[in-house]
Amino acid sequence: MLVVAVHGSPAPEAATTIGRLVRALAVPTLVGHLDGQRPSLADVLARNPGATVVPLLLGDGYHRRVDIPAIARRFRCTVTDGLAGEPDVARAVHVRLLAAGGPGDAIVVAGAGSTRPHGNDGTRAVVRELSAAHPDIPVLDAYCGAASPTVPERVAQLENAGHRRITIAAHLLAPGRFTRALDALAAATPGVHAVSAPIADHPLLARLVLNRYESMRPEVLAA
Repeated sequence: MLVVAVHGSPAPEAATTIGRLVRALAVPTLVGHLDGQRPSLADVLARNPGATVVPLLLGDGYHRRVDIPAIARRFRCTVTDGLAGEPDVARAVHVRLLAAGGPGDAIVVAGAGSTRPHGNDGTRAVVRELSAAHPDIPVLDAYCGAASPTVPERVAQLENAGHRRITIAAHLLAPGRFTRALDALAAATPGVHAVSAPIADHPLLARLVLNRYESMRPEVLAA
């Protein structure tokens, strides 16, 4: 059984987006939530011991390194690699950026943000990929919470440097409070010309999740 572990959001659009991803997988798939939504990951794994868990997470922060493995151990489940740093993630972000109107004269890659070591490596990997695709404009990382610089700080930095068509590339999976904050920032900031959509329902993400499951490259879980 494939179980996709998601952060969770009370926003109805988030569940709709994750639902599109699950339907695209074309294998029996359950969704377990990490932060307050139901069903919880623990509840799902309790009913499906021995399942394979794919963390639908774009960073290797606390959830990926600590609580998902801890829950999986209780039910003899395996945990695959996360999605952080995968080229297909950067490609999906790039496709969404182009669909939003293109790179403009600067790009801010907006990740969720983490205080954990390596928690922001996934966002930085997207920055590297987009920098290679758009070498003539600045491409900088920024974070919606827990890490710095924040997205407003990065946007202000670029505006002060003279940029007037900044694109915010959302390194985020589904709609929720972070995407709402980015949209509000764009609406209030003349220098921001577009915000790209989150990526969980992009076909490249479905392919990546399915590859994780089928390859069954489990994290080594301590006894």
